[in-house]
Amino acid sequence: MDFKQIEAFVNVVRYKSFSRAADATFFTQPTISTHISILEKELGTKLLDRKGRIVEMTPQGRQFYKYAVEMVNTRAQAIDALDKDSDKVEGVLELQTSSIPGITFLPEILAGFRKEHTKTMFYVDQSDSATVADNVCERRGELGFVGEKGNNPNLEYNKLFSDRSVLVVPAGMFTDSEEVSIEEIVGLPFIWRENGSATQKSFEDAVIRKGYDRTSFEVVAMFNDLDAIIRSVESGLGVSILSEQTVAKLSSPGIRAVNINGFNANRDFYMINMKSVALSPVAESFKQYVLERRPAGSRKSKKK
Repeated sequence: MDFKQIEAFVNVVRYKSFSRAADATFFTQPTISTHISILEKELGTKLLDRKGRIVEMTPQGRQFYKYAVEMVNTRAQAIDALDKDSDKVEGVLELQTSSIPGITFLPEILAGFRKEHTKTMFYVDQSDSATVADNVCERRGELGFVGEKGNNPNLEYNKLFSDRSVLVVPAGMFTDSEEVSIEEIVGLPFIWRENGSATQKSFEDAVIRKGYDRTSFEVVAMFNDLDAIIRSVESGLGVSILSEQTVAKLSSPGIRAVNINGFNANRDFYMINMKSVALSPVAESFKQYVLERRPAGSRKSKKK
């Protein structure tokens, strides 16, 4: 087993394709395939399932991938530590992110980092916070960005920023006020981002405290895509409760944000990584870059 074989395996998993892994590493596709075949023979097990153009890890591949990533990263860290005269940062950085950080925070951070380190590339996978945490634990990303602080003892959490929730309505609604009460909006049709979301649960709890129950408001649609929610509100399908920063990024003349009196659902967002696991030099540099650019009130690292 040599590092070319391990790196080939890691890159095929990262890019979910033999051809894309070959393009990214400047090898030919047959070379990548040969490295994987030799590795599988040496380990005595199949690591990847090839289903047409789709490549998936076998259960054995998922187990090996955790160690493969750490071996590649440790090797890179060792070489970087010995190369005292070099301050170059380069390579592919694999990130996991939930929707709100992916829209409001990451784009500018990625652009700023690449201006300083022009030989970096990013592979960004977007999902929900729970999936992001699972993927980081499975080494499907070195760093993750989430909207909740979980209880996984293997993860380190660094708070990045806070955001608050606002009611998003069509532009012609509630024009006489910048704030509405829960009583005014309970009967409206709601659009939610996902079933069981933290925002939805917080709002339901606030409704219950006012003497209503969870059946007091109507859910007319659910979307995985935040932009689709904005456009649906604009079209008059219903109203929604979203991150204020998200609304600012995706806003249009057809909607407006209104504060909700009695519902102050502030939400903290975090960067996560595995504890006691070596990050690649590019991931370590990016982590420090992000931490240095947090709002001043968030610069105390929080670990759990």
